[in-house]
Amino acid sequence: MTQKLIHRALSSIAKSGARILLIGGQACVFYGAAELSRDIDLLIYPDSETLDLLRAALQELQAVPIAVPDLSPEVLLRGHAAHFRCKREDVAELRIDVMAVLRNCDGFEKLWQRRTVLDVDGMVVNVLATEDLVQAKKTQRDKDWPTVRRLVEESYLRKEAVLSPSNISFWLRELRTPELLIEAAKRFPEEAADLSASRPALRAAIEENKASMTKYLAEELALETERDIAYWEPLKKELEAFRAAKRIDRNSPS
Repeated sequence: MTQKLIHRALSSIAKSGARILLIGGQACVFYGAAELSRDIDLLIYPDSETLDLLRAALQELQAVPIAVPDLSPEVLLRGHAAHFRCKREDVAELRIDVMAVLRNCDGFEKLWQRRTVLDVDGMVVNVLATEDLVQAKKTQRDKDWPTVRRLVEESYLRKEAVLSPSNISFWLRELRTPELLIEAAKRFPEEAADLSASRPALRAAIEENKASMTKYLAEELALETERDIAYWEPLKKELEAFRAAKRIDRNSPS
């Protein structure tokens, strides 16, 4: 049932004509790295045209804001998200989150150029590229890391996967399954040797040292977790300020 709601909402968003990238859990569903996502996460560049088109789509979905901050270029470009809940009967209670910046990722234009364009039941859906989605999913949340692993696995194991230099580099830099990383290091020995200096886990894979691989993979996760916490700390303080300002405004005499 949830997927039907999401497809209906995506249809309204797609028809808006706005340049919007699907990110988050639903993007992972389309790549086969997740079974279910209960909301929609969108990435935009918040110029006036895009915001007007998006607002029209949100209005059609009867989507109402459910938290601070507002849908404005200033706060979105600082890294905040705007949050909405759909009230239209056929998509009731579906949540939509809108962002303009992703930690660890390029700006919107480069992400748009690398996007994956999918045909979903005759509907065109622009999805964040696998490589970029992997970077975006490297967060402090434990639940995101199994998804990171599955995203790279799906890319590597896909029968139609293109053996391009960029794909080979991506697999060797990002595979988190020891057996597959060892296999990839054997399969692409020259590329693995070139990249091993910058990734200790890959160096351990070349040596087939699983104990060291486990240690280095854990260190990679811990480092990205620390970076994500540091990134969000000032933004969390700003959110508290937004909430406080809204409370004051609500309690002010009219």
